[in-house]
Amino acid sequence: MANERLRSSATGAGAIRIGDIEVERLGFGAMRITGPGIWGPPRDRDGCLALLKRAVEGGVNFIDTADSYGPHVSEELIAEALHPYPDGLVIATKGGLVRPGPSSWQPNCHPQHLRQACEASLKRLRLDCITLYQLHTVDPRVPLEDSLGELVRLQQEGKIRYIGVSNEGADQLRRARRVATIVSVQNRYNIGDRADDEIVDICARERMAFIPWAPLGSGRLAATARKHNATPAQVALAWLLARSPAMLPIPGTSSIAHFDENMQAANIRLSESEFREIALG
Repeated sequence: MANERLRSSATGAGAIRIGDIEVERLGFGAMRITGPGIWGPPRDRDGCLALLKRAVEGGVNFIDTADSYGPHVSEELIAEALHPYPDGLVIATKGGLVRPGPSSWQPNCHPQHLRQACEASLKRLRLDCITLYQLHTVDPRVPLEDSLGELVRLQQEGKIRYIGVSNEGADQLRRARRVATIVSVQNRYNIGDRADDEIVDICARERMAFIPWAPLGSGRLAATARKHNATPAQVALAWLLARSPAMLPIPGTSSIAHFDENMQAANIRLSESEFREIALG
């Protein structure tokens, strides 16, 4: 019964397309299944492996990770927990950020590094082809066209199926789309940070998925949460789902209880007046 409830919750938000692949509109972000500062192994390794299995059992079929989470730890745990992967499960990863230490992130989008990063992710994830590979950031030292050009070559070699971008502005997205077919954008976006409203709307118009990171932003949510017998975090996710059909939230956690709570957001339907009230803050 518990798994059936989770399954209906995870799929209650409907579906979205990544290229020609359909996935549920509530995914799972796997950054938090690492140690403090997104560095090293998690404190509760067995718990994180169980969480990944629970996510799939609960109907999630889109898991987002990156080679820099750990680094490498998140990808390794995903493969350990879930390989051989069930049909329809999309593992999306990213390359272009390197980790000098805990809580430290530096761009490296040189073509040679991206090739090495992609091929290493393939090995860690035990895949022949990564369904969605995302350029994790824009490196000011490297022309965006050079970085994406290498991803296009990897795509032509069959190592990447689809290309996405992350942490890009509207002008950078336009440049990216002149080099490659971009199917998704992953930027920071939540109720309290809507600087990328334009990109959300571009994604909806151009049929790209918008994958908001840090989706549980703050806002005046308590009253609406009480009306729906929900938590503010669930309402924040429900608001994102209502914001645009292009939205694919990937709330992350290292807790099964928190995961279960997040998935229940798919069952919340905000009225137009509630949506506007939350948006106005």
